[in-house]
Amino acid sequence: MKKWISICAILVLSGSFLVISSLAATNDAPEVKAIKDRGVLKVGVKVDVPNFGYRDPKTNKIDGFEIEIARVIAQKILGNKNKLALQGVTAKTRGPLLDNNELDLVIATFTITEERKLSYNFSDPYFTDGVGLLVKKKPGYKSLKDLDGKKIGVAQSATSRAAVQAEADKLGIKVEFLEFATYPEIKAALDSGRVDGFSVDVAILSGYVDKSTVILPERFSPQNYGVASKKSNEGLAALVNETIVGLKNSGQLDKLIKKWKLK
Repeated sequence: MKKWISICAILVLSGSFLVISSLAATNDAPEVKAIKDRGVLKVGVKVDVPNFGYRDPKTNKIDGFEIEIARVIAQKILGNKNKLALQGVTAKTRGPLLDNNELDLVIATFTITEERKLSYNFSDPYFTDGVGLLVKKKPGYKSLKDLDGKKIGVAQSATSRAAVQAEADKLGIKVEFLEFATYPEIKAALDSGRVDGFSVDVAILSGYVDKSTVILPERFSPQNYGVASKKSNEGLAALVNETIVGLKNSGQLDKLIKKWKLK
């Protein structure tokens, strides 16, 4: 019996050693050490998505739900939530900026897909949404089916185009897509009549609703957002995921979602 207890104790201690060693390896990963030596975490964020990442034109300050997540990660790595260098990105630029090492992380409504996982590390999802449609009230559109033969504005390199196309195919209707670099450009195109619908995730659309527009009730293709890092930076990815899981388990993530009125 004593011998069995001793063996178990060795196994437990060995397991603990492996866990501690793993955590140490994560913190000592070259890319994590580089961030610590630099003294600032470089994060790509949206600056045109109210409540997620938005630059206030009056103060030039960027704030939102995803900015708060970036602060938590900065606190985890550098011990100071304000040691952040935020850079505005779009759906088209965020990937290349990671590839070129201009950013450590992207926290910018970046949808996790199997294809993207081949190129980048993603954390566990921190938010789930669905693709929707913002339209003008006046024509009286009630669903995507009413947009047969119409033009829909989408962001470059975004997943919303594929989601709407798949639904249009199911309905047997035809829609035309116009791509834009930023969400404000799509909204301006909707206001001017260049497009008949503005499609992206519903939480993003909610920041562009005004007295003349409405979000249609349909939701397409659930979208999971994750924190993205360069594929080779596995130590940083592990540390980030540990942070996201901690936010979930503590209930802090739900509090942030509620604070920014995303659900």
